[in-house]
Amino acid sequence: MTTTPSGHAGTVLALQGGGSHGAYAWGVLDALLADGFRYDAVCGVSSGAILAAMAVQGEVRAGAEGARAAMAQFWDRLVATNMFAPLTGHFDRWMPGFEIGRTFGNSLAMQGMSAMVNLFGAGALNPLGHNPLRPILEDLLDPAALSDRRAPRLFIAATAVESGRPRIFPNRDITVDALLASSCLPMLFPPVTIDGIAYWDGAYSGNPPLAPLLALDPARLVLIRAQSRLRAGVPAQQNDILNRVQEIAFQTAIDAECAMLPASLDFIEYPADDALAGLPPESRANTDRAFLDRLFAAGRAATRRPSAA
Repeated sequence: MTTTPSGHAGTVLALQGGGSHGAYAWGVLDALLADGFRYDAVCGVSSGAILAAMAVQGEVRAGAEGARAAMAQFWDRLVATNMFAPLTGHFDRWMPGFEIGRTFGNSLAMQGMSAMVNLFGAGALNPLGHNPLRPILEDLLDPAALSDRRAPRLFIAATAVESGRPRIFPNRDITVDALLASSCLPMLFPPVTIDGIAYWDGAYSGNPPLAPLLALDPARLVLIRAQSRLRAGVPAQQNDILNRVQEIAFQTAIDAECAMLPASLDFIEYPADDALAGLPPESRANTDRAFLDRLFAAGRAATRRPSAA
């Protein structure tokens, strides 16, 4: 860990969540690490939380190359698992032989599932509360590495369902359940209960919250987005309206925090608007290899044109 002469953190990193759109953030961070970028602390939510955890534990094991390998391993497992197959399988049982997930891909299947959730609720679609991320994280997460004294500071956030407030999990408290809580979309999965408190996706209360990073009094903040702030057109259909409302909600808190950053802070931002332009919100569930590779490549290319504020 590097620090300024005052003992404060030098560079801190914030990673947004965005489901499969997090592959864009993966590409940005992969390219930065390959070019020698180092950070003292990182905060993430949802897919950004998982990305942060993989990067930190990989760095402890084998430096920057270890971090890059650990992040790639997670996305490789995501592709191999076809994580929404257990959910799209409901359509296959109702319409034998049609194989909607295989025929149309995860993104279009998610459009159908969103409509079903609106009609019948998430419990009807996923009555057993299956979360396909759990076995992946149980295999890959290394809590001992996250707690190693050499590890950068790591913060992940989840949203308490009843209070609406974020809970920040530091290195020593980051478990599979904490990561599942940080990435729990209530439209698809039941809340994750930790210490008797139910949690939803951390992006609802901050995407990600910057407070734990700013408390370290850093010299530089690097924000990698994985959500579109701009979307052309005004939605008219209920599902499109709900998706846009969620996109706005996932940006509001962090945009307010960014507007209040001290002028002395070196703030560098990697927007995702160009990479995500034209993609429907349902593509957040697209785990097809070609789709993820395209976003990863866009992220790597974006490191040549960051937005400095």
